[in-house]
Amino acid sequence: MKEILSSTLFDNTISDYLVVIGIIALAWLMKKRASKNITRLIFYVFRRMGRVIEEKEFFNLVLAPLENFILFLAVYISMSSLQFPAVLHFNIFKITSEVLVDRLAVGILIFFFFHTLLRVIDYLAIILEKRAATTEDTTDDQLIIFFREFLKVILVIICILVMIRFVLNEDITKILAGLSLAGAAIALAAKESLENLIASFIIFFDRPFRVGDLLKVQQIQGTVEKIGLRSTRIRTNDTTYVSIPNKQMVDSIVDNFSLRNKRRGELNLNLDLDTSFGQITQLIEELNTELSLSQITEKSILLSDVKLESFLVTIEYYTDAVSISDYNMVKQKLNMKVLALLEKLEIKIAGKLK
Repeated sequence: MKEILSSTLFDNTISDYLVVIGIIALAWLMKKRASKNITRLIFYVFRRMGRVIEEKEFFNLVLAPLENFILFLAVYISMSSLQFPAVLHFNIFKITSEVLVDRLAVGILIFFFFHTLLRVIDYLAIILEKRAATTEDTTDDQLIIFFREFLKVILVIICILVMIRFVLNEDITKILAGLSLAGAAIALAAKESLENLIASFIIFFDRPFRVGDLLKVQQIQGTVEKIGLRSTRIRTNDTTYVSIPNKQMVDSIVDNFSLRNKRRGELNLNLDLDTSFGQITQLIEELNTELSLSQITEKSILLSDVKLESFLVTIEYYTDAVSISDYNMVKQKLNMKVLALLEKLEIKIAGKLK
């Protein structure tokens, strides 16, 4: 038995292979328990930080990639104890097969590690999205999506740089220096896109408007449906879909109707020149009495102008910041009351056929 265990196969003894197989088998059996314990530790840390998270959802996202990382780490460490077989030695572009296999294994290990981190970022985003869903403001929902994708891009870039350093064995300081020059060139070429990106940050943090607000910007009026990294999408009153670059949204004068605390209305009455002074006085007095609608918070009624063709009586009024349908109902009630009063006082509108 000792002779069999001490016999050599591909530059390693049978006992060495058995030890490696035993370690891999043990890692296979223990990977689920080890990964669960590590995942529970991360879960416990999040809970201690006051994060309201669901254990099942967290395990579904993080457990599988963590198991792969632990198993492959055990395989890599155990296989490192074996001698690379001489029969498998060859060179590819001055790189030996032993170095090639080792760097490939390191690359896979780095991939599994960063894949686990990406899943953790996904879960953190889920936590924040659930918290944002409890608020009426929808801007924070898009802000979470933006930062989730932004962090994932940064993590992927770091993963690529780490692979270049430990897999390709290259000095990344030279690469970073080259990337800085390339980045400057790209920044000049994509100046407008960068301006829109910076403007999106201003919109997210300054919040001059939010998703669902009714805006008027550059003669375009409509409801904000989406605030993206490059542009803001508005559904106009004609139900068309308009995309306005964020830089223009920041630089232009934006009239946000949703932030007003009142709605203003105006009605101009051009009275016939045959209308007497007494009729005008009685009209203004009765208008002040009759137009006491509960929805009208303020009103002003006056003889604002005396023209060659008519006497102009102006009715200016304000309502609360009600919806457009409610405002139109108030407007209709006011118009009907005015018509009834003109008919009662036998006052004619200027230009009416006699």
